[in-house]
Amino acid sequence: MTPRQVVLTGATGFIGSRVAALLLRDPGAWRVRVVARRAPEALIAAGAEWCEADLAAPDTLRGVCEGADALLHLAARVGGDPDQCAAVNEHGTTRLMAEAARGGVRRVTQLSTAAVYGRGPHRGPDVGEVEPAPVSAASATRLAGERAALAAGAVVLRPGLVLGAGDRWVVPALAELRRQVPARWDAGTARLSLVAVEDLARLITATLDTPGLTGPSVHHASHPRPVRSGDLLDALTGHGVLPEVPGRDWSWSRCLEELAAANTWVSPRQFELLAQDNWFRSERVWRLAGVSCGPDPLERVAAWAPWYREHCRSDTTL
Repeated sequence: MTPRQVVLTGATGFIGSRVAALLLRDPGAWRVRVVARRAPEALIAAGAEWCEADLAAPDTLRGVCEGADALLHLAARVGGDPDQCAAVNEHGTTRLMAEAARGGVRRVTQLSTAAVYGRGPHRGPDVGEVEPAPVSAASATRLAGERAALAAGAVVLRPGLVLGAGDRWVVPALAELRRQVPARWDAGTARLSLVAVEDLARLITATLDTPGLTGPSVHHASHPRPVRSGDLLDALTGHGVLPEVPGRDWSWSRCLEELAAANTWVSPRQFELLAQDNWFRSERVWRLAGVSCGPDPLERVAAWAPWYREHCRSDTTL
């Protein structure tokens, strides 16, 4: 059987690199065309084709989907000013989807984020039960990109917090917050939607083939069982990733006061995402995709701990 052609953006990122590895592991099924500004040497060595283009310069995207059977759009700008975010997440995505339509691509998947829902608390809504209300330029422009993807018939995935080796935001932010707000935050009872990067990558690749998961559609893409923030912190502390804290509980208002007084890179909005209820029903997408959601993310902490210990600050006491 002739391998099918998949176009992949974000292939060198935290999530995209896992997806690229899965696809390149089966060259008999897929030929991988990586869209990137710079040559991804390791992926090329593993058998990928490189198409030089830049989502921030939409005119460079012409022809990237020629002859392709599928598009996995995993790239996004998650920081920068509103114009920079719009250039990639909105205008770049819109042009990319137009190229997919022009090239006759039959399967399109876009990776978005549950952060498009904005401020919570969010306590288990399904898709359609809460309206997106993004509060950052990154989330607002990613939501705009979703609209273009859905118009192109895409499956849109909205994961919550993604953990695993290579995560340079979630657990590093927790480590910083543990140092700056040294207590249990609001008793550690907040429930969070988490997903292991390995499991999310399997889900994304499954969207290429499964007959049950078609677009245009939006799906929450986290592990179905939410995790309490206190349990996540305890698991990371137990493996030496996070520092111990004194046995005290601080109210949410006290936590925000401490954060405001600290000299830290973590914003109140980011603290809110990590320490207040932010979970979304996600059972359906795994069933439709016909893949396992994997073990509880807390069961993977031991395997991730060496990477996190190396990439978070090493002080483990307060």
